[in-house]
Amino acid sequence: MALGFAAALSASAADAKENWEKHCAKCHGADGKGQTKMGQKLGVKDYTDPKVQEGFTDEQAFKAIKEGLKDKEGKTLMKAAEGLSDDEIKALVKFVREFKK
Repeated sequence: MALGFAAALSASAADAKENWEKHCAKCHGADGKGQTKMGQKLGVKDYTDPKVQEGFTDEQAFKAIKEGLKDKEGKTLMKAAEGLSDDEIKALVKFVREFKK
């Protein structure tokens, strides 16, 4: 029984990494530092920085992934990650938290 649960957890972690690479890494970078051309252009935050991590809640991160982010003028800063279930989004939030050094 415990083995099945552990396998489900690792599949979830692998899925989160795959979803990160598919939906997020283009701007946020594979390492979460945001040092990509697009990330630098958009001023993406460095998720390895503990202060950046303290600057948002899991709920805010979940909402940003699910609904996207807009600036005060309504310009899209980040598109919503299309086609992800709530559980996949929660796994992505957990994945982002692991970038913190």
